[in-house]
Amino acid sequence: MADVNRGNRPLSPFMIGPYYRPQWTSMLSIVHRITGCALALGAVLIVWWLLAAASGPDYFASADWVVTSWLGQLVLFGCLWALLYHFCNGIRHLIWDTGLLLEVDKAELAGKMTVVASVVLTLLVWII
Repeated sequence: MADVNRGNRPLSPFMIGPYYRPQWTSMLSIVHRITGCALALGAVLIVWWLLAAASGPDYFASADWVVTSWLGQLVLFGCLWALLYHFCNGIRHLIWDTGLLLEVDKAELAGKMTVVASVVLTLLVWII
């Protein structure tokens, strides 16, 4: 039975536009899921590179060329950011589990700090 008291509200929160304004916490949740998938793909790339190293110098040279190319380096940089974002966001969730930073303004600030920390850590690791 349909709720007659719904008024003129949309049926789904995913109706972005004039009906729904994305929130920091919801967008970071989506990015967390995407980075988890990206980490799985990055792991496959690293395993392929390691298997190539174990297979012999000719195959390793080909795999190493791919990984050390500008595109391979870009993918590795993205994987590093995904790993550090996932890590920082996990810490944020652990803090939430203690009951802290659950107010909307504090949760948004923690989310922004997560993004900044992941970018800064990625740049530091890449430079080092």
